[in-house]
Amino acid sequence: MTVLSQHTSDLNTARAFGNLKRRFRNWRSVRDADPVELADAIRSGGLADTKSVRIQRILADIEEREGDIDLRRLNDLDDQEVERYLVSLPGVGPKTAACVLLFSMGRDAFPVDTHVHRLATRLGLIPPKTTAEQAHRLLLPGIAPELRYEFHMQLIKHGREVCKAARPLCNDCVLFDLCPSGADLIARGVAR
Repeated sequence: MTVLSQHTSDLNTARAFGNLKRRFRNWRSVRDADPVELADAIRSGGLADTKSVRIQRILADIEEREGDIDLRRLNDLDDQEVERYLVSLPGVGPKTAACVLLFSMGRDAFPVDTHVHRLATRLGLIPPKTTAEQAHRLLLPGIAPELRYEFHMQLIKHGREVCKAARPLCNDCVLFDLCPSGADLIARGVAR
């Protein structure tokens, strides 16, 4: 599901994952599927041709390493070992690994998606032009583990509703007084 979530909305991700589960009976059948059939099943998530190949490569790689398409043994590893394993899979980066750690494994990870990255930059928590991967490394140590899930979710909510990419609603922002970018965005006519 995390691969399906790349570059699309939560709604489209859910649709694509639902279609995937309805069309295929297990991960082995996904791995062995005709790539066109798999892409058709996940088309609602966007970038289906790319994601179908990526998913099949990941599943094949897991089976080659583990002897089966099963990652239960990751539960016995610490967060850094799980992250190293996950990012070694084809097409899996720090954000995807952090999503798996946080949402699937219940670990205290901190995914940096587009909303988190944008807000962290605007709020001056990371320098301008910091990549998402660099942002992940810079932000994680400064956030108490017990706050990571809630902070991640609140940043996403704030990014979707107020601190939007194209036209942020700076006049409605509860963080405006703390935001070094807000006044500049308003002055340039980007925000209201």
